[in-house]
Amino acid sequence: MKRFAGTFKLSRLAAAVAATAALHTVVPVSASNGSSEALFRWVGTFDVIAGNGSGVAEIVDVGPRGRQLVYTDGSNNAIGFVDIRRPSKPVGDGTVGVGGEPTSLVVLDDYVLVAVNTSTSFTDPSGKLVVVDRQSRGILAQYDLPGQPDSIALAPNQKRAAIVLENERDEDLDDGLLPQFPGGGLLIVELKGDPSNWTLFPADLSPVEAGAFAGSDLEPEYVDINRRNQAVVTFQENNHLAVVDLRTGETLNHFSAGSATLRNVDTEEEDLINLDSTITKRREPDAVTWIDRDSFATANEGDYEDAQGEEGGSRGFTIFNVDGSVEFESAESFEHLLVAAGHYNEGRSENKGVEPEAVEAAKYGRRNLLFVGSERSNAVGVYDVSRRTPQFVQLLPTGIGPEGLKAIPQRDLLAVSTESDEAGDGIPTMINLYKLRSKKSRYPMIESVNDAQGLPIPWVALSGLAADPFQRNTLYAVSDSFLAEGFIYTIDVRGKPAQIVDRMQVTGASQSLDLEGIAVGPDGNFWLGSEGAGPGGRENLVLRVDASSGAVLDEIQLPAELADERRSNGIEGIAVTGSAGAEVVYVAIQRAWPAEGDTDGVNTKIGRYDVASGTWSFVHYPLEPAGNGGWIGLSELTLLPNGDFAVIERDKGWGPTTAPNAELKAIFKVDLDAAEFRSFDDAAGLVTIDKQLFRDVLPDLQRRSIWTAEKLEGFAVAADGDMYVVTDNDGVDDAPGETVFFKLGKLTY
Repeated sequence: MKRFAGTFKLSRLAAAVAATAALHTVVPVSASNGSSEALFRWVGTFDVIAGNGSGVAEIVDVGPRGRQLVYTDGSNNAIGFVDIRRPSKPVGDGTVGVGGEPTSLVVLDDYVLVAVNTSTSFTDPSGKLVVVDRQSRGILAQYDLPGQPDSIALAPNQKRAAIVLENERDEDLDDGLLPQFPGGGLLIVELKGDPSNWTLFPADLSPVEAGAFAGSDLEPEYVDINRRNQAVVTFQENNHLAVVDLRTGETLNHFSAGSATLRNVDTEEEDLINLDSTITKRREPDAVTWIDRDSFATANEGDYEDAQGEEGGSRGFTIFNVDGSVEFESAESFEHLLVAAGHYNEGRSENKGVEPEAVEAAKYGRRNLLFVGSERSNAVGVYDVSRRTPQFVQLLPTGIGPEGLKAIPQRDLLAVSTESDEAGDGIPTMINLYKLRSKKSRYPMIESVNDAQGLPIPWVALSGLAADPFQRNTLYAVSDSFLAEGFIYTIDVRGKPAQIVDRMQVTGASQSLDLEGIAVGPDGNFWLGSEGAGPGGRENLVLRVDASSGAVLDEIQLPAELADERRSNGIEGIAVTGSAGAEVVYVAIQRAWPAEGDTDGVNTKIGRYDVASGTWSFVHYPLEPAGNGGWIGLSELTLLPNGDFAVIERDKGWGPTTAPNAELKAIFKVDLDAAEFRSFDDAAGLVTIDKQLFRDVLPDLQRRSIWTAEKLEGFAVAADGDMYVVTDNDGVDDAPGETVFFKLGKLTY
């Protein structure tokens, strides 16, 4: 049967959409509060492994003309160089060994000042300042340091630098409690004359030692310098801050960073995002940046568990005045922005949440912008801090674990380096470049609105996609097993970004769900495909679900003899034809199962379930040959208006360079109505159907994502013929967390 037959429950769906729109308000994650100012857009990515042979890129700085980046590679005891004369095509420019672990660096004209950790143990910390010629790459000078350096900063007038000596504690000793000796300090470097003749002297932190709770072990973390030659220093574990005059070494002021109260946050790692807790946490700032002469912002990551077992880290950022007063506290707002964008990492709910670790401020034209990097949610929030209250501007995707932020206002650029290395999965450490160039932000491409309680609708890991047959601006999606419960999301595609305006929990299933496919049946109810696990695990299920309540109405399993041979890659897509009570349900099996006629990498199956007779039948689907992108499988099955079916076929690859790299992300077209379906155990075997390439989506993904996504998971054709696709962000779990959602254009045959 080529098209829907029977009466569709249009009135119920239309009423549900209208009610949803009335209950929710839009929280713009990508727009800057109606501002006409330019926004950042991603323009280029540098893979430090493929491009320079590096292991990681942690801290990054820029040359004086904004055309070269320099970064630390602690895993290789080196620093790396990147040519960014063309930001869209950054090029590796070599590395230099520095004889130890570089923890931070700054660029001073033709010099690179590198703080290097050479410690042999926690109790015998040591380091050195290494000065590298940026042009010749030779080492010009080295200075032994009386401890383990962690952060280095350069004064705006370039006459002084400051180096934090952290002398970090052993977290396995005495439960990591302070004090652990020796304590750290702050060194001031006078940058007069030749690098071999510079002078280093310690700042006087004795007032801080007297005021901090563990002053004998300050463990300073980060330093930044303003135009008054004043350094602000964070003492993360001590939850303390100090302002130091670099001309004299005198501590001008110091104070506790205090605590912040967060409301409506998730504090339990139960595989659900529940914004229902209120907590008060020590801020424990990590990175710090001056905003102007009198105020600075801190990233409140947290790093200490006290003797009572209480962890610090207030999950946001704070703007302090030099007098110690709080000018602004982000509280839960930063975390809520990440929830709305699908970037919340639920696996960190009990442990510092989104963990803001990096901050950077700079003036771009008339605006003073603040950048806040979330280590665990893989995103940077951009704020306009030109006035007293920060105004949220936009969110940028970054790759895994943004650590280094560098503003390059002379070229309207921002560089973000990520320290985590998941190269075995095709996701290397990378440096991303963004340019201030557009009145419209491309990211996020989909976000949620606030619910009736004023909280963002939580979502991650979108999988199958389906269109409302009559509401041309309405799509539906499901989330997979990353969350403990299955949800159906209603998406309004009228604007950019598209908006998730409602979610409905699926209830009454006989087992846990891994929802991978969704279709709308002829009676208005949903049909869902739930992917099973391997033998002895979760079954592959076809579910008919009430569109109003989410309750399971029917539950159908695959034939027992086939299910016994299942692997973990099961039902991934679902499509429905026929009339109410006489539906024909089709499912796509992602990969070949070990059965006769199924050869991994050659064939998999598409199943057909006749509701009236209760019988299953199957055909073989021919897979593309595997290449450098790993195994090939199916991810979606969609009924097209002319009665043909579209199938997403993809590999396991990410990105363009590090194997397995993305080579196949495509939509093929098949005619299942004319196909000869047979029972699974038919003695003659299954028929292999023909397929036709419908759309190569790889170029579209490459243009729109910082590191081409692995999981092209959903495809739908709206009632007006517009085609949409979506990727699964894996719940930001060892994955960049970027969700790519966009319109492919009008359907043509």
